[in-house]
Amino acid sequence: MRSDVKHFQCEINDRIATVRLDRPDRKNPLTFDSYAELRDWFRDLVYADDVDVVIFGSNGGNFSSGGDVHDIIGPLTRMNMKELLRFTRMTGDLVKAIVNCGKPVIAAVDGVCVGAGAIIAMASDLRLATAEAKTAFLFTRVGLAGCDMGACAILPRIIGQTRAAELLYTGRAMSAEEGERWGFYNRLVTGDTLEEEALKLAQKIQAGPNFAHMMTKTMLAQEWAMSIEQAIEAEAQAQAICMQTGDFERAYNAFVAKERPVFEGD
Repeated sequence: MRSDVKHFQCEINDRIATVRLDRPDRKNPLTFDSYAELRDWFRDLVYADDVDVVIFGSNGGNFSSGGDVHDIIGPLTRMNMKELLRFTRMTGDLVKAIVNCGKPVIAAVDGVCVGAGAIIAMASDLRLATAEAKTAFLFTRVGLAGCDMGACAILPRIIGQTRAAELLYTGRAMSAEEGERWGFYNRLVTGDTLEEEALKLAQKIQAGPNFAHMMTKTMLAQEWAMSIEQAIEAEAQAQAICMQTGDFERAYNAFVAKERPVFEGD
């Protein structure tokens, strides 16, 4: 998997990739270039055999301030409808790429996490945050609808319809405590342990059956649009496939030997 990216930071160690937006002096806003490169990187992740888990981290005490006011919002006011639709589809494609990348994604959120930054955290599978995290879907603050990049579909599934409606209508910040209580954040950690805790969680997941994790992520996404009957059948097929893997046999042999299984992802 490529780590030689231009518009964000990327490190890959022991099959765990850590990415960060790279403008800490401006609280890590997104630009046209970083949107596109992140979209392409997460798309390529589907085919990467050297990465099992991704951490989307903070940088300089903040996660992301969303779309850059000068580099994105200003130019958008001068675009025609065709150009605007090309942009909004591109931003949505980033969310789709995160959801469909086949690898668990952990958001490690500190400080400002607003606009498109909040969407990236929302699109991740797991979220850790510090007490200083302020998360806001502030699209109405700039005269736009709250239905941006899948927010009206995904956020209610995480925190509930009425809570999501409040955040999307008002654009107010959700505190870290609210985020944990409402289920947006899995748990809160201290600022000086955020990276360590995210890495520990990533390592715990990475040590598991990674082919099966891919299946889990795939089904979590696909079953949104399924009936219960369709979901049960899809899971039956997915589980039957996993029962053919080496990791399934390794787990059985380890159980018989009263040992801890060592998974290899096949």
